Amino acid sequence: MAEDLIPRVERQSGTVDPRLLEILVCPLTKTRLSFDPVRQELVSRAARLAFPVRDGIPIMLADEARPLDDDE
Repeated sequence: MAEDLIPRVERQSGTVDPRLLEILVCPLTKTRLSFDPVRQELVSRAARLAFPVRDGIPIMLADEARPLDDDE
């Protein structure tokens, strides 16, 4: 099935397909992202933003991102 070819965040396990992290970059800085499994967010340290993952789909809009705290 074609859907199986699309890397995604696995909702059941709360993990991210490593291929997804190779493909996605921060929309603002074009730098790599890391995945926070506890908060279900893709984190851009360069932009100091965390992009939410909803229903297994990364929301890569700056307006939807959460600013990182100083200790994050």
